Amino acid sequence: MKIKPHSLSAQEAAAFIASGKLKSVQLVQSCLDRIAETDGAIHAWAHLDADAALAQAAECDRIRQKGLATGPLHGVPVGLKDIIDTRDMPTQRGTKIFEGRQPDEDARVVEMLREAGAVIMGKTVTTELAFVHANETRNPHNPEHSPGGSSSGSAAAVAAGQIPLAIGTQTNGSVIRPASFCGTFGFKPTRGMIPRTGVLQTSVSLDQLGTFGRTLGDVALLADVISGYDQRDPESFARARPDMAAGAAAEAPVEPAFAWFNLPFCDRLSEATREGLEGVMDILGHDRVERLDPADQLGELVAVQARIHEYEICQHLSETFDTHWDDLSETLKPVLTRGRQISVDEYEDALAVKKSAESFFADFFTDYDAIIAPAAAGEAPKFGDGTGDPIFCTLWTLAGLPSVTMPMLVGDTGLPVGVQLIGAVEKDDRLLRTAHWLQKHIAAEAA
Repeated sequence: MKIKPHSLSAQEAAAFIASGKLKSVQLVQSCLDRIAETDGAIHAWAHLDADAALAQAAECDRIRQKGLATGPLHGVPVGLKDIIDTRDMPTQRGTKIFEGRQPDEDARVVEMLREAGAVIMGKTVTTELAFVHANETRNPHNPEHSPGGSSSGSAAAVAAGQIPLAIGTQTNGSVIRPASFCGTFGFKPTRGMIPRTGVLQTSVSLDQLGTFGRTLGDVALLADVISGYDQRDPESFARARPDMAAGAAAEAPVEPAFAWFNLPFCDRLSEATREGLEGVMDILGHDRVERLDPADQLGELVAVQARIHEYEICQHLSETFDTHWDDLSETLKPVLTRGRQISVDEYEDALAVKKSAESFFADFFTDYDAIIAPAAAGEAPKFGDGTGDPIFCTLWTLAGLPSVTMPMLVGDTGLPVGVQLIGAVEKDDRLLRTAHWLQKHIAAEAA
């Protein structure tokens, strides 16, 4: 093989392993070598056990050589955000409060990964309790910049070529924004598509899981593997899921129609990002992109999301906050103080508005295949200046809509910026098909 195994996409790696052209041990060792080469500057990993990863890979190779059944990710390494429980690795949640915490059971998504044959490579760094305070991870394109949050390490590890796939979570913009900053593909399926059992709960109403990869097909493949019904998760739904990998590979039967919302916070966009998005929409043409001026209430949903998130994290982790207040960052404390002041009536009103937003978008996509939007306000901020503004993800996360970001733009200093597409609930395959069309169309115009 002329190229180094760690540079393969997940789909390529899985195909090579299935055909016998590549061993999982070779792939995992190549990833470990890449981590050793790059992670001194990036700090993407909270826990990495090379021997354990190689042992999993060796077992994958033994299973294939014996002709036993293999899954869609057989022998392929995956990184897990360090709020996802694993029975054989610590899950420390980005805080010294849980330093050394060792779960007794795997999260449901980890069980699904193991069944699919994936090699659980290790745990990637998250912000403190998957919220606002950054930890040590840096942007692989320029270590002086943030990788975004809260799925910092997952995005950075994929972008640095350390692993082909990683899992993150999103309560506001914590998959789409770091994917944009790090120049990877990021995908957050419909709320309820992926079970959350065994994942740190910060907001039962808003927490969702998502995937990072090098290609659209990769993030779709991983999402298919970890999607399914789980009766222990109150948001999980007992219905069949769309075939997301098939959607990502499908050709659109007709040219898609897009919507763009002129939201009040679009003035936060950097000049380079604004120009880049206008360029994409100019290529698509006015007949394919309808610019909409939504009611003011749509912009007000940002405050609704914050109220739900802040109230619920204070409820879910109240004992942790009460007993370890002095161990919390000064970044997090004022957010929690504000959250503790939200009344039950204010919280229930916010939930009612969330439900109305879901109803609005349930009927919206009759005339459109996707909403086109920024993935972030611009390129990654300097490290130490926060993890970036999540506002361009907030509405879609609140409504539980599937969203995907593709690395298509360049920021003011040359760092990557993503273009986000948002689709209809439980039509994730249609969204990915539209994203595939957009990729091909832009590439053809640029050629």
